[in-house]
Amino acid sequence: MTRLLAVDWGTSSLRGALIDAGGRVLEDRHFARGILTVAAGGFPDVFESSFGDWMTPGTLCLIAGMAGSRQGWREAPYCACPAGLADIATHLEWVEPGRIATVPGVSIERRGVPDVMRGEETQVFGALLLLGLADARLVLPGTHSKWVDVRDRRINHFSTWMTGEFYALLRQHSILARTLPAADPAHDAGAFDQGVEHALHSQGLLHTAFSVRTLSLFERMPADALPSYLSGLVIGEELKAQALDHGDTVVVMGTESLTARYEQALAHLGVSARRVGDGATWRGLRAIADTVATA
Repeated sequence: MTRLLAVDWGTSSLRGALIDAGGRVLEDRHFARGILTVAAGGFPDVFESSFGDWMTPGTLCLIAGMAGSRQGWREAPYCACPAGLADIATHLEWVEPGRIATVPGVSIERRGVPDVMRGEETQVFGALLLLGLADARLVLPGTHSKWVDVRDRRINHFSTWMTGEFYALLRQHSILARTLPAADPAHDAGAFDQGVEHALHSQGLLHTAFSVRTLSLFERMPADALPSYLSGLVIGEELKAQALDHGDTVVVMGTESLTARYEQALAHLGVSARRVGDGATWRGLRAIADTVATA
């Protein structure tokens, strides 16, 4: 095993970790240099200024995330599901052969419509290793949440849910924005629970979203509680489509605030949550590097 520079290069941020052969993180760095800030042809210079001093002879660099997209440094075509670590390692796109590579995302197709993820697959593999799991149901909440089914350490199925983006659209650009406070108040657990329950037992978000306005109109909920209620509505809408059973366990990966909300929402269905921190990305990239070394 070689020393690894593990990089997560997304749309809005760039972070990297120097990892030794045993998987220990020696140092990490974070920059506000997501791919959208990089001019055409500028990726080598940004990489060199950020991590050039770490790229000593014998160091391997694997880059997960949107840097491997068509808008990134070097496009790494998607691997079709089902996909495991070996499939990912086989389809690396080498920027510099044997030295720097982008990691492919994963794709799936249902009824002629494709779905994709890029970067989350690395987190998933890392989470499986950190938790010692071969089979799991995972959710990676965010702007575009990903629900992932893993069987025998292979991503068997996944789906994308635009939950965070719909929350932002309703929060900022709909008639509801006139009712909601301009700044985000502290999370209101009671209002959030009310939103989740209403979503779980109602027809759909096109109907339930209007209740944000009517609860305000009839003074049934204070303005500062409404954003939490709306958050509960959109997350509850996502959860009720997942065919979850009482007693199930879901691995939740994301920011502290989002994982806490999903854990709170899942409890309404009698589903427990296991949280995984941001170290999953580094563990996943280390596993891909080890797979390349033994291939």
